[in-house]
Amino acid sequence: MVSKISEGIQISVETFYQSDYSNPVNNEYMFAYRITIENHNNFTAKLLRRQWYIFDSNGEHREVEGEGVVGAQPVLQPGEQFQYVSGCNLRTEMGTMHGYYTMENQNNKMTFTVKIPPFEMIMPNKMN
Repeated sequence: MVSKISEGIQISVETFYQSDYSNPVNNEYMFAYRITIENHNNFTAKLLRRQWYIFDSNGEHREVEGEGVVGAQPVLQPGEQFQYVSGCNLRTEMGTMHGYYTMENQNNKMTFTVKIPPFEMIMPNKMN
């Protein structure tokens, strides 16, 4: 698990290889990731947008951007956390992701950027 606090928001990430949804013969590797977002600020924060940078170990990369996460724009009171699970498909046995969330301070309506720490997605037997 990797974890980082940025702008008073803690982002923790766990990854899981999804063998049932992968097909290595066709260079299809599916990974799930669980993200926990925790508000350590003294104000309520709303997650507005996400921006992902995804890198395959073959040098390919792509960006994914959009509103909210898994169809939601969670609002976190001070001390509250929100957790979700999503997925990423790669063309290689390992890769990395990182990015950021655009969030809004609900007291003054100012937006701020929260960094999502880089994390690895690695097929389990690849490291043996």
